[in-house]
Amino acid sequence: MKSASALSQIAVRRVVAGAVTEDSPDVLAVEEPLEIRIGFPDSTHRAISITMRTPGDDGELAAGFLFTEGILTSPDQIKQIRHCGLKIGKVASTLDRAAALNSNTIRVDLTDGVDVDFKRLERHFYTSSSCGVCGKSSIDALRNSGAKKLADLDNPKINSELINALPERLRASQDVFDQTGGLHASALFTIDGDLDVVHEDVGRHNALDKVIGAKFLENKLPLSDKILLVSGRASFELVQKALMAGIPIMVAVGAPSSLAVELANEFGMSLVGFVRDGSFNVYTGKVRIS
Repeated sequence: MKSASALSQIAVRRVVAGAVTEDSPDVLAVEEPLEIRIGFPDSTHRAISITMRTPGDDGELAAGFLFTEGILTSPDQIKQIRHCGLKIGKVASTLDRAAALNSNTIRVDLTDGVDVDFKRLERHFYTSSSCGVCGKSSIDALRNSGAKKLADLDNPKINSELINALPERLRASQDVFDQTGGLHASALFTIDGDLDVVHEDVGRHNALDKVIGAKFLENKLPLSDKILLVSGRASFELVQKALMAGIPIMVAVGAPSSLAVELANEFGMSLVGFVRDGSFNVYTGKVRIS
């Protein structure tokens, strides 16, 4: 589900060594709110989350969020996904405020018989886009939400040369980052190192939700034969989402947090960090890395 452009152009004044060199256009990554709502067969609906995201693939973002938070388990539970009001990117210049807000609202309509546990959603909803939540209770909550220990703790296996090659392959596919320098990215690779799917967003958790949501809607979960690469650090929240999708190997360009390492170890994920300049650290699941 595509929406508005992820880019915005403004005029900037460039200063080099204290001297103004020129006034010229610059490109920014767009950041706008997205309200995710659940629609029920009786035509009622309820808002469950507001996130700041880069417009684009909002349907995949919403589906991925609902899956990784343990609200939905199958794409068959979704009747349709649609923007409320006017579609993003199709609005007129005279659009009033109410309609503009509606354009940043997406509704996931459920099929008959889907039971949504709102108390669990409120209890385990992570409000931070970057830090996640902390403590042993977070891992207990994930265990209770349906995440399972990875079935095969020895496979798949990959080598160090492949791991070191992944960041460059990701950068080559980051079209918006090349123009703005202001986006996170998440990408799935095959065990052979071929790029499967990549998404960019101002929020690292949104980029991953878009990736997982795309596979969820295609009914291709779990992702037990894929490698996940994230452009920044590995937080608890990102590891949590990857585990919900059954991803066995997670690679981060940056550092993992202590709770991310604890969570990956608990559920049998191979977690790799600091991939740069031909080196990296393996924090958990060393048997999969040759």
